[in-house]
Amino acid sequence: MTGLGYLGYHTGSGLRSGAEAFDATFYPSDPKEERVTSIPGPRAQELVARDQKVMAPCSGRVYPFVIERGKGVEVWDVDGNRYLDFNAGIAVVSTGHSHPRIVQAIQDQATRFIHMAGTDFYNEPMVLAAEKLASTMPGGGDWRVFFANSGTESVEAAIKLARYATGRQGLIAFFGAFHGRSYGSLSLTASKPYQRKGYFPLLPGVAHAFYPNPYRPPFHVPENQVAQAALDFIEKTLFQTTLPPEDVAAIIIEPIQGEGGYIVPAPGFFKGLRELCDRYGILLIADEVQSGVGRTGRMWAIEHEGVVPDIVTSAKGLGSGVPIGAMVARAELVKDWLPGAHGNTYGGNALACRAAYETLCLVEEELMQNAAESGEYLLGKLRMLEDRFEHIGDVRGRGLMIGVDFVKDQRTREPYGDLANAVMEEAFKRGLLLLTCGKSTIRFCPPLVISREEIDEGMAIFEETLRAAGA
Repeated sequence: MTGLGYLGYHTGSGLRSGAEAFDATFYPSDPKEERVTSIPGPRAQELVARDQKVMAPCSGRVYPFVIERGKGVEVWDVDGNRYLDFNAGIAVVSTGHSHPRIVQAIQDQATRFIHMAGTDFYNEPMVLAAEKLASTMPGGGDWRVFFANSGTESVEAAIKLARYATGRQGLIAFFGAFHGRSYGSLSLTASKPYQRKGYFPLLPGVAHAFYPNPYRPPFHVPENQVAQAALDFIEKTLFQTTLPPEDVAAIIIEPIQGEGGYIVPAPGFFKGLRELCDRYGILLIADEVQSGVGRTGRMWAIEHEGVVPDIVTSAKGLGSGVPIGAMVARAELVKDWLPGAHGNTYGGNALACRAAYETLCLVEEELMQNAAESGEYLLGKLRMLEDRFEHIGDVRGRGLMIGVDFVKDQRTREPYGDLANAVMEEAFKRGLLLLTCGKSTIRFCPPLVISREEIDEGMAIFEETLRAAGA
């Protein structure tokens, strides 16, 4: 699907179609204008200084990029410098920056009404988005939706429903997992120690197991034993020592681990996990906040595993940048979830739901396929670099969710986090926006509208960056 862009035209080619008036208002005539200042430029430096005087430092920043506008995969900073965005706001702007269909949907809704609390009243945008979302669920069947405002809120809803529906309290998550930063979701998160430091005690009844990482296997088992070793730790260690299975409400897992390093699980693990859950009456929660909404070439990443979860959590790419989250559960789980048992003020917000509905339609109609095809192309390009750079230890992923893992030595596979950070910073200086994850991985999660031309341009910058960083 080379050359795919907004509604059939590609932003990098200089071509225009029915959105000419929209483009002329917001974007320069040449979308590939050259860098006009040093990086960061004076305007960016000024805004960074102002930010530091008013913003709480807990958010953190990885490099001084200050966006002014964006279109598709391209973004411009406040000094007029152009970049390729290969992180999509942490896998959020799934349909690209300011896609005309998303913008139009938001504008149309804003002229009607912006908000009416979905916990107390009804509105059509909320119903339409819920109908569309439920129709995409793995395995079909009857599903029910609860709208939230973020991924962490979606996970909180899943925790509460799992405990409410089963009458059990125990929860199992995985080392390396990221499920959010509010107290319940943070109790499941096990990505980096500073995310938890200073916040104990956390939610009781939570245990962690080993994610089936085939590149760095738990217990250093052979690669063909990774799935079984990870399953055995749950059933033969946790269940037989500290966590009785009859007290476990749910196991929550990312179908591809995100902040933990873009890790694709060992084959067979998810089928074994589904069987284990069924054996003990435990619910399986798929956290699709980062991996869902077409990013892996399928609507939901767990579809690659051939299993159906009981609950799915979503956010990030669901609203194309508008804050929205969703917890979607099998209908029988919510039948006794009585009014008032859970709720929020902004869930089902009309603007967010219009954006989510349009996003799901776009992804289903064209972008999911482009994610599969462009992802395969990008993965091939990155694996060619893997063969040529000694500090690239592993290239892995599905669709447009790809990780490049840097190592000090390919034999020992010791993570090389300093190099990953250096590559991220050098790429920024050259006009390519990347982010790290895990201990030593660069993640590639560009907007799903990306074309082969943009991939080629990005890979040329990335190779130049690798040489400059000493990879």
